[in-house]
Amino acid sequence: MELRHLRYFSVLAEELHFGRAARRLSISQPPLSVAIRQLEESVGARLFERNSKEVRLTHAGEALRISARRLLLQAEEAALEARDVAAGSAGRLRIGFVGAMLYRGLPQALRAFQARHPAVRITLAELNSGVQIAELLHDRLDLGFVHTSRMPPELQHRLLLSEPFVCCLPSGHALARKRVLAPADLRSQPFVLFSREASPDYHERILSICADAGFLPEVRHEVRHWLAVVSLVSQGMGVALVPQAMRHSALRGAVFRPLDRAVAQSEAHGVWRSGPPNVLAERLLQGVAESLAAEAAS
Repeated sequence: MELRHLRYFSVLAEELHFGRAARRLSISQPPLSVAIRQLEESVGARLFERNSKEVRLTHAGEALRISARRLLLQAEEAALEARDVAAGSAGRLRIGFVGAMLYRGLPQALRAFQARHPAVRITLAELNSGVQIAELLHDRLDLGFVHTSRMPPELQHRLLLSEPFVCCLPSGHALARKRVLAPADLRSQPFVLFSREASPDYHERILSICADAGFLPEVRHEVRHWLAVVSLVSQGMGVALVPQAMRHSALRGAVFRPLDRAVAQSEAHGVWRSGPPNVLAERLLQGVAESLAAEAAS
């Protein structure tokens, strides 16, 4: 059963006259008659009673008339939705993000994007980098914001930000009196460390900062989210090296101090599945990139 046949049937059901229906459809009568006969063969029932004086719907035709109208409206709505999605004015976006993106301009970019695209439905999921990559590979996310550049070939990524790590300390800690710290100052301090399972890249970068300063950290706690790291530090549970953006978390009891020399950088990447471009995802990614650039320039 073709939509074209249903459209012809629907018009003929309104006009009950082959000539008038053909004129409305901008076709001649023979193709209309052929289409109606093919539709009847597809349905397996006569849809019209016709003689030299009149054309009228059979009971089967009456039943199909209601369903055909509904199907044609649904097809029209589907086509409109597809055009809107292709144009980037409607649709759905499934976004994954690491928690630090909440302090790197993601909320502001989302607010601006939603103001420009009010018909787009956005779902957000805070996930570590590894989980986001798996979700993208299984087509359960449209766009991710991660801390790693290690990507399978099915994914593409864009570096959005590179920033230094800073030291996070309990506000009453003796080292908090210093304005700048050397990584070696953290020797023998209990560490709250980002979990290797959550982000192998970040775990290894923090260990490398300590190793370059001549020590291995005394790890007391491992957690999966940066806000949890800062929260534990604020409660006096240890010290930590965290991305500079976490200074904006503003948790009472935690202070942040820069390191006195360049060390491994914290990076944020936008990542998406290779293939036909998703217009909405591209626009949001560009908005986040612009938000981060504006913040860096301020």
